[in-house]
Amino acid sequence: MNPYQAKPSGPDAGEKKMTVSVARTMIRVAVVAAMVAGCALWLTSYPQSVLGAGSKAVPAAVTAVDPGVRQGASGAGGFLKGMTSDQIAILPQLTAEMSQAYGVPSDGTNGGLGPRFNSNSCVSCHSYPAVGGSSPPSNPLFGIYQLMGATNTMPSFITTTGPILEARFITNQDGSPDGKVHQLFTIKGRTDSAGCGLAQPDFATFISHGNIAYRQPIPTFGDGEIEIIKNSDIISNQNANLTVKQTLGITGHPNFSGNDGSIQRFGWKAQIRSVHIFAAQQYNVEMGVTNETFQNETDDSDTTCLTNPAPESGTNFTPGIPFMSFPGGPERAGEYITFLAGPTPAPSSSSIKNGSTQFTNAGCIYCHTQQWTTPPSSLGGNITGQKRINVYSDLLVHHMGPNLADGITQGGAGPDEFRTAPLWGIGQRVFFLHDGRTSDIVQAIEQHSSSANSKYPASEANTSVTNFNNLSSTNQQDLINFLRSL
Repeated sequence: MNPYQAKPSGPDAGEKKMTVSVARTMIRVAVVAAMVAGCALWLTSYPQSVLGAGSKAVPAAVTAVDPGVRQGASGAGGFLKGMTSDQIAILPQLTAEMSQAYGVPSDGTNGGLGPRFNSNSCVSCHSYPAVGGSSPPSNPLFGIYQLMGATNTMPSFITTTGPILEARFITNQDGSPDGKVHQLFTIKGRTDSAGCGLAQPDFATFISHGNIAYRQPIPTFGDGEIEIIKNSDIISNQNANLTVKQTLGITGHPNFSGNDGSIQRFGWKAQIRSVHIFAAQQYNVEMGVTNETFQNETDDSDTTCLTNPAPESGTNFTPGIPFMSFPGGPERAGEYITFLAGPTPAPSSSSIKNGSTQFTNAGCIYCHTQQWTTPPSSLGGNITGQKRINVYSDLLVHHMGPNLADGITQGGAGPDEFRTAPLWGIGQRVFFLHDGRTSDIVQAIEQHSSSANSKYPASEANTSVTNFNNLSSTNQQDLINFLRSL
């Protein structure tokens, strides 16, 4: 509902009409005044999903229950088998980089937090169920936002038991598209910030106008293997089973790079092509650390905050240093992600086997493609050459309907389109969907369903969700058990 729309009141229709008429006049005056003052009012009504909607009504026929995060040993966080002895030797330094907490001062090889940031280390956002994963059950940002005297206040959408979220504004104040990350915090007040006075964004205003979208961290397990899947294989899979996909209402398309025409495959909208570009961008956007790939601060408007030369994390040319001290932090993080193995599923059972069958019967498999074969790799050893990996994603973007639409376009992925999220490791994931709106995997399935409206087409998942809802109680539960086994 438009936040400026008056609600009719009074004992009769005539009084209601008068109240609405007066209210409309007041709105026109307010809008004109705001425009004269150089301020714009956002009068666009965005989907409730943008505001982090929680539950959706589950049909009575759905009796399946999410058993919760799979317990026991973590099935993720290990490294690829077949690594050479030299590759294994550098793993401790790569691992240490993931846990490195960045401060503001920089010596050109380390440091450089801010001036705007979401967190101060890789592991704070990518920690569950192991380093490289996603949001943990307890939000670590509460131990970071006022660290070293910072004067930040916590945005209302960040909670102690909710997911880590980054915020994106859908439009600018003049109505033009925005879509970029607006960091939660600044280094203002920190004892190592040398008097920076940069203020946090006014999140409350953007929330009140429905002009904000959220994204939670994506697990990075197995991303090095996903990266080398051939473009031609992705296209071949897209063109396979077209009759069945048409019956299910599934289309989907790649988000092509506008530079070299390759298929991008990382990020909620498949907006990033490379693991190393992803790592360098995360350092710059999430921590504010300039580096050899991204040399500029995301906000250089307050010169009192720009105390370090760029890049803040770069190559260390000191003679005689250990080999892995030579590249900068983003390069080490990129190598760490490259060597991470895909998650290992739980042991199978009769319920899990039947659930896998029902996953196919419902049509889920036609977006969540189970298996890919990697091409030969030059990494050495027996790491990625001709290896079958169970990703459970077609790596395409799909229309997901008004319920999940976030109003943001990234490359060829429109405002209601998202990459098919890889399901390997989902059994030990706490929060689901791009904005982490639910911890219930049954609810996550139902959220995939959405009818068309005047702005967006219907979700491509509608028929598959209906098929799931129409399964017997046993088959529904087995399908959920199968997902939690991954």
